[in-house]
Amino acid sequence: MNKKHINWENILAAQIKAANVPKPKTQFKFCETRRWKSDFAWPDRKIIVEVEGGIWVNGRHTRAIGFQKDCEKYNAAALLGYRVFRVTPQHVSNHYAIELIKSLILY
Repeated sequence: MNKKHINWENILAAQIKAANVPKPKTQFKFCETRRWKSDFAWPDRKIIVEVEGGIWVNGRHTRAIGFQKDCEKYNAAALLGYRVFRVTPQHVSNHYAIELIKSLILY
C-alpha cells in the first residue's frame, strides 16, 4: 500500500479509542476569528495534537507556504493557551503518538 494514501488521522483516532483515552474533539475550531482547525483537541486540557502528513513526499506541511501557515496556526493556538504537539505518520505507525497522548491525557 502506498503510504501517502493512508489516513494517519483515522489510524491515530482508532489507537486513541483502543487505548481508552478520553475522546478528543476532531477538526476542532480553536480560534474564533480564523478557520483554523486542529486534528485532535482536548479543549478542557488545552491540548492540541496535529498529524503532519506528507513530510516525505513534499506535502503541504513541508512546502514553504504550508510550513509558514502552520507556524502561524500553531503560534495562534499557543497564544490562546493551547499546548500544541506535532506528530508524523511514522510516530503514528510506531506508536510514539499514542504513547505521547496517553502521557498527556491519562497521567
